[in-house]
Amino acid sequence: MERLDTVVVGAGVVGLAVARALARAGREVTIVEKASSFGTGTSSRNSEVLHAGLYYPADSLRAKVCSPGRNALYAYCAERQIPHRRIGKLLVACSPEEADRLPAIRAQAEANGAEGMRLLDAAEARALEPELVCTAAILSPATGIVDSHALMLALLADAEAAGATLAIETPVERLAPHPEGGAVLDCAGGFAVHARHLVNAAGLGACGLAAGCWSARAALPCPRAYMAKGNYFALAGKAPFSRLVYPLPQPGGLGVHITLDLGGRARFGPDVEWIADENYDVDPARGERFYGAIRRYWPGLPDGALTPDMAGIRPKIVPEGAPAQDFVVAGEETHGIPGVVHLLGIESPGLTSCLALADFVAGRVAVGAAV
Repeated sequence: MERLDTVVVGAGVVGLAVARALARAGREVTIVEKASSFGTGTSSRNSEVLHAGLYYPADSLRAKVCSPGRNALYAYCAERQIPHRRIGKLLVACSPEEADRLPAIRAQAEANGAEGMRLLDAAEARALEPELVCTAAILSPATGIVDSHALMLALLADAEAAGATLAIETPVERLAPHPEGGAVLDCAGGFAVHARHLVNAAGLGACGLAAGCWSARAALPCPRAYMAKGNYFALAGKAPFSRLVYPLPQPGGLGVHITLDLGGRARFGPDVEWIADENYDVDPARGERFYGAIRRYWPGLPDGALTPDMAGIRPKIVPEGAPAQDFVVAGEETHGIPGVVHLLGIESPGLTSCLALADFVAGRVAVGAAV
């Protein structure tokens, strides 16, 4: 059986950031990815938004890594000339009841390190975005957008420059504990690898792999995977806003919002569609529901202006109707297997947080360096 020092499973944005951090810390890192290229899953099927960190509970891991991760990512993008823009965001309330929630959201955002948050009345919001109709809003100037593919390309280049290698088309079918610590990776094609240190960053597949490398005597059971699909629809014609516009969050997601890409193209989504099987088809009929949601804050949306664009899937570890999840970074103290770290439920703000989350995970791997 081949023996490797450190293996990262999954070459999405978080897996690449973790591999970069570990390789730069001196570890011999191998990244294994089931697809034919890096970043083809959740990392390339999202809004490409750099979040300010408005909603997360202050003691959550999501809150702890979002603002530091955002600041680090802005600096990294500037240093590496990765296309990005600090475009700003308006979180809009469309009724007095929703407006009553805004001060608490601003207070939470400020506790989480979001800078420059401002409460706006309807006239102030409309002065910024004349097409917008709302009761009140919060302006988040720290929110931005990024070219996620260019970001992942830079992370991979850094990791490889530090000695990491990427093995594509290498599906990991099972993980199992190794008696000497770390994990055995059973890969497609009938070969197995012993990783002295393993980071499971497999996104939608992370829980399934973790289940095989989770002690039956662990204090907590391995989380179960759920999938919340988000559908996007593109807007035909000119974007109505110069900033991102979000409604208040809804269960399972952030509501049908408008995002702009770096070319100025507008896209609405994602909605929340709980699914049992992985698929990325966008049903054109779902667009009918978008019109009503969007017209709450943009009544000028023309009929027939939305066309199916793409879909992504959030890697949930809680079912529909459950309270929002936190990121789970599970080390030996959680699952009982030395040398193994599982990253579970890494959805938004995973892209924003990737550098800070990578440093956190690298620190957890360093704790088990004697394995």
